[in-house]
Amino acid sequence: MQGPRPVVLSGPSGAGKSTLLKKLFKDYENIFGFSVSHTTRQPRPGEVNGKDYHFVTREEMKKEIDAGEFIEHAEFSGNMYGTSKGAVQAVQAQNQICILDVDIQGVKSIKRTDLNPIYIFVQPPSMDVLEKRLRDRQTETEESLLKRLTAARVDLELSKEPGLFDLVIVNDDLEKAYSELKEMLLK
Repeated sequence: MQGPRPVVLSGPSGAGKSTLLKKLFKDYENIFGFSVSHTTRQPRPGEVNGKDYHFVTREEMKKEIDAGEFIEHAEFSGNMYGTSKGAVQAVQAQNQICILDVDIQGVKSIKRTDLNPIYIFVQPPSMDVLEKRLRDRQTETEESLLKRLTAARVDLELSKEPGLFDLVIVNDDLEKAYSELKEMLLK
């Protein structure tokens, strides 16, 4: 794929990726662009199709995956998620640095492609802080919250794999975490 080197941002739900990205896009709106992922889950209140996610049916997504249109895809809590080649190309066509927000499975899939991004992992300061953040959102059932916490423990363990990430940011202080992210990206 042509254009500036993309950035893959990963980390458990509740680590603060979205908050960091909102600040980044506000401060550098014409430099960075977000790759809008596809999902088969239902939109949450306030989410917009084509902006937050491309909300599609399982059949549509499977068809595109089978046609080789996805860089990575995974299933979580009965829903499919993935990054299409078209989503990345749309950002690169704007001559912006494409940012992909993917899980660890996605990171490992992307490592097998020719995308050659910068890999950044955002982690919470502790599992207790992560659980509080997820509970404070009030968007999860108890069952889905427990699944997210279990997945987070796995992600945190897998993120320690040598060479998997170029940078690991512990988001215990938003300004410090944002400063570390900017320093890496503005190189």
